[in-house]
Amino acid sequence: MIFGGSGSPSRPGFRPVGSRHLTSRHHTWALGAVPTRSVACPGGRRQVLILGRCGAKDSDLRRLSSTLPDDLTWKWPGAYTVIEESDEAVVIHTDPASTRPIYLVSHDGGWVWSSSARALASLTRAAVDVERLACSIFLPSIPALSAGRTFFCGVEQLPPGCRIVLPVCGSTPRATTVWRPDPCETVPPAERLLTALFESVAERVRSDPMVSCDLSGGLDSTSIAALATVALPYGTRLNAVTIHPEGDTAGADLGYARRAAAAYSGRINHRLLAMSTQHRPYTAMSTVPATDEPAPSTITQARLTGQLRWLREEFGTRTHMTGDGLLFQPPVHLADLVRHGRIRRALSEGFGWAGLRRASPLPFLRDAVLVSRMSRTSALAELTDSVGGRRHSDHGSVGWFPLLPYPSWAGASAAALLSASARRAASAPDQLPGLDASVRTLVDEVREVARTAAADVELAAASGIDLNNPFLDPLVVDGVLRTPLDRRPPLHSYKPLLSSAMADLLPHAVANRQTKGSFEADHYAGLRANMPELLELAHGRLAEMGLIDATGLVQCLGRAAAGVPMSLATLEQALGSEAWLAAHAREPEPAWTSSRSGPSHD
Repeated sequence: MIFGGSGSPSRPGFRPVGSRHLTSRHHTWALGAVPTRSVACPGGRRQVLILGRCGAKDSDLRRLSSTLPDDLTWKWPGAYTVIEESDEAVVIHTDPASTRPIYLVSHDGGWVWSSSARALASLTRAAVDVERLACSIFLPSIPALSAGRTFFCGVEQLPPGCRIVLPVCGSTPRATTVWRPDPCETVPPAERLLTALFESVAERVRSDPMVSCDLSGGLDSTSIAALATVALPYGTRLNAVTIHPEGDTAGADLGYARRAAAAYSGRINHRLLAMSTQHRPYTAMSTVPATDEPAPSTITQARLTGQLRWLREEFGTRTHMTGDGLLFQPPVHLADLVRHGRIRRALSEGFGWAGLRRASPLPFLRDAVLVSRMSRTSALAELTDSVGGRRHSDHGSVGWFPLLPYPSWAGASAAALLSASARRAASAPDQLPGLDASVRTLVDEVREVARTAAADVELAAASGIDLNNPFLDPLVVDGVLRTPLDRRPPLHSYKPLLSSAMADLLPHAVANRQTKGSFEADHYAGLRANMPELLELAHGRLAEMGLIDATGLVQCLGRAAAGVPMSLATLEQALGSEAWLAAHAREPEPAWTSSRSGPSHD
């Protein structure tokens, strides 16, 4: 399902073939089953549309005045976009988490917007943005390098947490930032998280009581399953699934999942799903459908689609919830403590972080002092000379923008493209100036995860499943990011905010779990089993673009298949991007029509 519209009422409206208009003004359209709610404002000169899943009650919407509140897109549970239509303008309210990303192109003297970047690319015949691809492969850890850009030239993402006015004359849109995660001192953080997360889960349950959930045994998904069980009507059981390797039912994750299910005996229908060799990572990557961007689950798509198809067959599932909460503190939190004079706490957390990493605390504390004196803009400026160099991983170090190792198989053009992105990012004004470094970093990370998760939602939709992660609801994200400095969890702790919030709803052992099972061995096994297909991907479009050196990548694949220990992160980013490029080239582009003509791409 996608939706979109035109920002120029005086010009012909463009929409995909098969879509339908949602209002009499013919500005906004939908293709597929898009949850839509409409509010006519007093006087009838303006209409408000809420597109996507939204937990607002009808009485809430009736109270909307002629001036919409700033917190409109994070006021209620769900992930949704708000559109104001009038004869004078179209106004788009974007959610602050980027859970429902909205894209824009200039076309035929006006503006066309949509929830699908690929659809807009087909309208304007946009080519793939090679520089954006380079950032996603080599520096996905620094979302600031590609803020506002999509994987298609000329198609931009509207800024999250903003009110954007699209002028009828086709001039430059006017964006006003309306969301800012300033600290909230009135409600304890754990209470605020629990309230927001429960409302987000309950909204899914209300809309589909047959919803199913992951129950992995980890804290995130188990919390979602427990809250869904509480929210279900009495007498209704939650369908919860735990996946495990075929022939192995003794893993730690499965043990924790069983404890959680036992705590809700009679209210959870707990089922185990064995994953065989046909579900290994890297299997059938070339069969992924075309999405707006490379989906995070491309590498593990065989497991995801296998699980979703099983859910459809076994339970008739239409809505499925998973859990992946970004509830860790980034290391740059140490710099915030130093900047605010919390020296004793900075020392304590610095030693705790160093203990986890089995390193001396002195480098962490020294960097914390240096970074506390550095602005985000100056840190971006320094990246211009740093990206693309041979270096060790900065993962876990204290800095605004830690770098990943630059692979030996990077292509000849990659470093220059990364430097160009760094220069552009350094010259762009910060939409949220003055925030603590850890909060500003988390804003970037949450938006990156939420936006890319939308591609996973597209993968799931191909299996007939509406995939949801309530942790990414703007209501939840807003609550977590407003935690004051003195109440933020320690750097070296494992999700204490969620543990505290769920203490009365989960068994003690589950609520206080400090680890999660690793699937690293599965990745190496899957890589060996699927080597012929991976070698084909290595000689694909990325090599033609100069982003990778195919010979070097093949050698790296060989070392990984031989069991040589290495980080697979960048390698998997490249392979996932290549699979995405193949899907984009293989699958038909959406056809468009306008009010003045029949089906066309123009």
